[in-house]
Amino acid sequence: MTSLDRIQTEVLEEITPGQAERDRLEAVTDTLTDRAADAIEALAVDATVTRVGSTARGTWLAGDRDIDLFIQFPPALSRDELESCGLKIGHTVLPDGHEEYAEHPYVKGEYEGFDIDLVPCYAVSAATEIQSAVDRTPFHNAYLQSKLTDEQKSDVRVAKRFLKAIGAYGSDLKTKGFSGYLTELLIIEYGDFQSFIQAAAAWRPPVVHDPENHSSTSFDDSLVVIDPTDPERNVAAVLSAENVARVQHYARQVQSTPHIDLFFPEPTEPLSTEQFKDHLRQRETTLIGVVFDTPTIVEDQLYPQLEKSRNGIVAALNRHGFGVLRSMVAAETESLILVELTTRTLPAIERHVGPPVHVRSHAEGFFNAYIDDESVYGPFLDGDRYVVERPRSCRDAVSLLESEMLFDVGLGTHVQTALEERYRVLVDEELTELCSPFGTTFAEYFAPHP
Repeated sequence: MTSLDRIQTEVLEEITPGQAERDRLEAVTDTLTDRAADAIEALAVDATVTRVGSTARGTWLAGDRDIDLFIQFPPALSRDELESCGLKIGHTVLPDGHEEYAEHPYVKGEYEGFDIDLVPCYAVSAATEIQSAVDRTPFHNAYLQSKLTDEQKSDVRVAKRFLKAIGAYGSDLKTKGFSGYLTELLIIEYGDFQSFIQAAAAWRPPVVHDPENHSSTSFDDSLVVIDPTDPERNVAAVLSAENVARVQHYARQVQSTPHIDLFFPEPTEPLSTEQFKDHLRQRETTLIGVVFDTPTIVEDQLYPQLEKSRNGIVAALNRHGFGVLRSMVAAETESLILVELTTRTLPAIERHVGPPVHVRSHAEGFFNAYIDDESVYGPFLDGDRYVVERPRSCRDAVSLLESEMLFDVGLGTHVQTALEERYRVLVDEELTELCSPFGTTFAEYFAPHP
């Protein structure tokens, strides 16, 4: 037995649900399924209850508390009727549940310590005929149940634990990582966890897998896994190139120096105010945070908007000559867009290079635009080009972010609305007031790793 074999055995002992947990899960699932069936009968609608997800397939990790029940309706039912009946059934099963929205609304709630999703969908005959994105899920479930062996289910658990440990598990738009479905397909593809690790360590993107050999569709992604139930879909479409690289990095570590900490890392300790100040002194950069109330939208809407806004702010700062060293976003009750600059202020003038003199029409246009402008130095020649030194439009990065220019950078819709209502710009030590909500985020920022 290799050292990795021993660690894998140890990991499995920690993450495999015991019999008591399995029994309790089954009892809760049966109760909720019966409730849903009764609600369907009371509404006199044609629908069935289908259990999906990792708890249905036997690939969930010990301590996970997710039960997914899909209410399947005939395809002829209108979308309005599907939503209305689905929500009525959901609220009957979970009277204290609340509504959330994916492609259409569903009911989410808690029952005896378990997190429950009751999702309406269409019972289409094939995944290629879906009317709603969630219609695929029962097909995914059936496919995996037909393919996964009991041994592979254990390997799936180890793979999930590994991906969670390195921060690459979850297909939400905050993480942009590996979904459970993708993880299970990869274990089927490679056979077991160690073969997956060996392959990932040697990946040369783009990596393409087509489990059922039925697609000629081309995808522009680092990892492509053609959905075996829908050949027009890449299961790994949401996966970022960074997370592909992250898995490669840690796969090589697992191979070279396998250790239990690669599966169960120590939690990050929040950064204290004094530690934050120490990093400021050591780095001698300028940290600026744009802080505002977090929009009341789901995370899969929030984080793309935060990223779009961050990209817009970074582009504007770079365009005005402020060197952005690094940036990040985070969200709690308040949201934070953090940028770190090599300099906060710039000289009063900036260099502006024109076209080569031999490009006559453009060169003459440039020269004539500035020849009578008393605010500039020049035009003069530098090599074969006209150059001027002109007054800089914005000399202070904080002033830029506090001005109306902030709203011209390409912000996310809800982020812009929140900023228009109220926002603060905090600089350097002023950011220490955020060490309470964002202490762990700051700790990770100042200790970056793959």
